[in-house]
Amino acid sequence: MAKNPTLHYTTPGLEPADAQRVVQLLQDRLFAANDLHLTLKHVHWNVVGPHFIAVHEMIDPQVETVRGFADDLAERIATLGGSPQGTPGSLVENRSWDDYSIGRAGTQEHLGALDVVYQGVITSYREGIKELDELDLVTQDMFIAQTEQLELFHWFVRAHLEDKGGNLATAEASSEQEAAKAAS
Repeated sequence: MAKNPTLHYTTPGLEPADAQRVVQLLQDRLFAANDLHLTLKHVHWNVVGPHFIAVHEMIDPQVETVRGFADDLAERIATLGGSPQGTPGSLVENRSWDDYSIGRAGTQEHLGALDVVYQGVITSYREGIKELDELDLVTQDMFIAQTEQLELFHWFVRAHLEDKGGNLATAEASSEQEAAKAAS
């Protein structure tokens, strides 16, 4: 997670220490949103196979929405008196997850790996939602709205991995590589 930010001011009614923690939560999500939209674009460019066009076209609206999330998160950081970190170096230095590990691969492999990616992103958003319940309900609302969209996108991915009995091909996978293999 990003280092403690220096705040020169914050919004009325929010204690400076609480604002500092909220900015940390926002910055972590900003890193995740920037990483996710780049990962999704990488998948868009590298997916191949019989369902190429369906997956290729499904991914681009997700990219655009997540890019919008990044902008909203950065603007909320600035609103609270922080300075958003949006450079690639700061993302790589501060993220707590590994880089996406699948290159050119079939649709099912990428969708399997994306299942794991979305699980991680959504889980961290939900953890932030819980913590924000005591800190800042305005930021919590933002996290809730973004989580709703991420869960919808995750469902789109999982629909390709599910059999008619409701079983996910990636159910036992804990890494992108395992999920890609299980889904293919």
